[in-house]
Amino acid sequence: MSLAVKLKQLRIARGKSLQELADEVGASKAHIWDLETGRSKNPSIELLTKLANALKASIADLVGENPTGEAEDPEVVAMYRELKDLTPEDRAAIQGIIDHFKNRKKPS
Repeated sequence: MSLAVKLKQLRIARGKSLQELADEVGASKAHIWDLETGRSKNPSIELLTKLANALKASIADLVGENPTGEAEDPEVVAMYRELKDLTPEDRAAIQGIIDHFKNRKKPS
């Protein structure tokens, strides 16, 4: 899940308006809106920390990098757990396979 989607989802779940969240983290309402709509995609770690604190979430959850998060696919989480037990060489080989699939051309 993208930062934009997760940020909006958490803000609404916590009952905060765009302006309330912006005021709490010291950002403009427009900047929070840009983050929620995906127009701005690279917030500073300082802003991410403030957003996570304001929304009572971890930074990992906010940016969708938490392999044990409740929104994660259980099959992917299981694969992650298995990867942790592999050697660095085996993980590098698997990363090569992942890169291959990510970079292949999609049929038109």
